[in-house]
Amino acid sequence: MSFFGFGQSADIDIVLNDAETRKKAEHKSEDGRKDKYFLFYDGETVSGKVNVTLKYPGKRLEHNGIKIEFIGQIELYYDRGNHHEFVSLVKDLARPGELTQSQTFDFEFTHVEKPYESYTGQNVKLRYFLRATVGRRLNDISKELDIVVHTLSTYPELNSSIKMEVGIEDCLHIEFEYNKSKYHLKDVIVGKIYFLLVRIKIKHMEIDIIKRETTGTGPNVYHENDTIAKYEIMDGAPVRGESIPIRLFLAGYEMTPTMRDINKKFSVRYYLNLVLIDEEERRYFKQQEITLWRKGDIVRKSMSHQAAIASQRFEGSSNPERSQAQSNSEDDS
Repeated sequence: MSFFGFGQSADIDIVLNDAETRKKAEHKSEDGRKDKYFLFYDGETVSGKVNVTLKYPGKRLEHNGIKIEFIGQIELYYDRGNHHEFVSLVKDLARPGELTQSQTFDFEFTHVEKPYESYTGQNVKLRYFLRATVGRRLNDISKELDIVVHTLSTYPELNSSIKMEVGIEDCLHIEFEYNKSKYHLKDVIVGKIYFLLVRIKIKHMEIDIIKRETTGTGPNVYHENDTIAKYEIMDGAPVRGESIPIRLFLAGYEMTPTMRDINKKFSVRYYLNLVLIDEEERRYFKQQEITLWRKGDIVRKSMSHQAAIASQRFEGSSNPERSQAQSNSEDDS
């Protein structure tokens, strides 16, 4: 037997059964790097093999048991010492004893509940991983394998349009309208802005998509705002009665689904922020929350075709006569 852990040791490797066929997804790490991880969904089985390879053949390795865990945890960066586990499953692979040669152990976690989406933010990280451990008296040998989880949603039944007004008495009156309030991550935001009264010299107008990450509870609540996208609506002065169309493709931006009160630890919300800047550099803005959701992979039509359909629907709902005429012409065809 070795003293102080010198002598026999081992390398651990975790291999998923469907590693060759399982899809991978890009995910950002804390340092901002993007890596690819195996992609899983809620309810899917996680199975594979744990390979324990002895470093010195012929020498035995005494251990206090071999196990594998499936863990889902939330880590708040301001509270690094505490990991909040919301999923914790354990499978014992071997009882305490000794290994005289390298060995492979099978494992399976069936229909694992994975309730939340993987997320790495400014102040919080939600991760899922497998951890295989060879227990030893002085120092355990362990290996982790991170996976990524995506949460899928179905198309929301209630998805009303957003209509709002921005006004300064006797100076400015603007109405803006978006075709819906809930968008999937590859969707197109279609809308219109109407200038009803313009007595201020506006020189610039844009729509921003803002991500707001909220962590903590009570007095220890932290808010981080991050501007994901800026979309210039116009550069120059509008006139009364003018309307400007909006068409903003979401697929080009890095966003997650909306996450509300995840395990009572954090939330991620998204807002459309309409910004107007006048010639004296004064800023006027109006903010509206939107809900983002992830839909399953299907055969997608081209994004331009998708935008055209959304635009037709939106303009048709604003113009009933045109919509009726369009439907009649479709029936005739």
